[in-house]
Amino acid sequence: MQIHSILSECPTLWRSIPCIQPELRLDIVLSCGQSFRWQEKSPGHWTGVLAGRVWTLTQTQDHIWYRTYCKDADNVPQVPMGRGKRKGPSARPVGVKMKKKNIGKSRLNSDEGDVHETERMFPEEKEEPLQMNDTTPELLKGESGTADQEESMILRDYFQLHVRLSDLYPHWMHVDKHFERVAKDFPGIRILRQDPTECLFSFICSSNNHISRIAGMVERLCQTYGERLCQLDSCTYHTFPTLQALAGNDVEKRLRELGFGYRAKFISQAAKMILEKHGPAWLDSLRETPYEEAKRALRTLPGVGAKVADCVCLMSLDKTGVIPVDTHVWQITKRDYLSHLGAGQKSLTDKVYREIGDFYRRLWGPFAGWAHSVLFSADLKKFQAYKSKQEQQQQQQ
Repeated sequence: MQIHSILSECPTLWRSIPCIQPELRLDIVLSCGQSFRWQEKSPGHWTGVLAGRVWTLTQTQDHIWYRTYCKDADNVPQVPMGRGKRKGPSARPVGVKMKKKNIGKSRLNSDEGDVHETERMFPEEKEEPLQMNDTTPELLKGESGTADQEESMILRDYFQLHVRLSDLYPHWMHVDKHFERVAKDFPGIRILRQDPTECLFSFICSSNNHISRIAGMVERLCQTYGERLCQLDSCTYHTFPTLQALAGNDVEKRLRELGFGYRAKFISQAAKMILEKHGPAWLDSLRETPYEEAKRALRTLPGVGAKVADCVCLMSLDKTGVIPVDTHVWQITKRDYLSHLGAGQKSLTDKVYREIGDFYRRLWGPFAGWAHSVLFSADLKKFQAYKSKQEQQQQQQ
C-alpha cells in the first residue's frame, strides 16, 4: 500500500515548476469552493485527483512541488511516474535547481475579446535535478522524462499559469480602492481550469449546500461511479464518473440512498440529456461558444440555474468575465459597493443578479470573474485569520 507523500521525507520522488506565491496560493485556491476534490492530508500538502492521476501538491516561495502515484495494479514502491525502476531514494537531502529557458511572449485573451501582450511568468523549462552529494541516484540526472513534461503541462493548464496576476492585481487595485485594501492580504488567488463534466456535476451538488457537504457528496459520487486509482494510507482515490456512468438506469435511486436528495434526479437526468441530445463532447465544445450562448445552453439542463451555469462558465469554459452571484456575493456587494441594491427584497432576483454582474464587469474589466474570486475568498470564515488586524478592525466598524 502506498502512503501520502511529504516533500521533506522523500524529495527524490517530487518534481517542480517555477511559480512564486503572489501568483498562486495553493492553500486558498484549492479550498475556496472552486474544486471539491483536494484535501490537506499533511500541513501544506494537498492531495486530490486531476486528469486521471492522484497528486500531492505543496509549495515553497518560488516553486510548486508535485508528485503523482501509481495505480494500484501498477504499483511498484519508490518508482515515480515516468522513470525506470531504481533503488529507494537516498536518505540524505537532495536539492533540486531549475533551469529556465525559452522565455517568450504570450497573449492573454478574455471572453470579451480584449487582448494584451504579457511576458510569460512561467516559461518552458527543463527540470534538471543536479547532483548534490555522492548518494544521489544516477536516474535523477539529465532532462525530465515525457511523463514529467506531461504532468507539468497538466498543472500549468489547471492553474492557468499563463495568466499573470502581477498584471491583473495592479489594475484591479487601481480602479477599486476596496479591492486594494482586501487584496494585500489575499495575493495569489486565481481561477482553476477544471474538466467541464466534473465542474458541472459538482456544482449541481452545490444547490443549497456548503463547501464541506458538497465535497462529501462529490467524494461519494466518485467512490460509487468513478474508476479506482489507488489507495494512500486508508484513503481510496477514484476518477470523476463519466457521463455514461452517471446516466445509468439506477443512478437516481442509488444517489438518493447516499443522501443526495433532490439533486440525485438532476444528476441522472442531466447526464442522460447531454448524451441523448448533444453527445459526450458537447460540454468541452462550449469552451469555443460565446458566453451568453453557453450559459443558455447549460440552463436547459435539469438542476442548472443562473449561478451554477456561471460557475461552470467561469471555472471550466474559459469565460473570464463571468460573475457567479449567490446570496453571499449579493451581501458583499451591498455591504461594500452598492448599499441600495435590492433594497427591501429578501431573495435574489434575476434583475439584481444581472446588475451585480454588469457592475463588476464595468469596474474590473475582462477578468472580472477572477477579481470576484479574490473578494469571495476573503469573505469566507475559514480565511479570516489571513486578514491584517487593520482590515479586521475596519470590517467590525
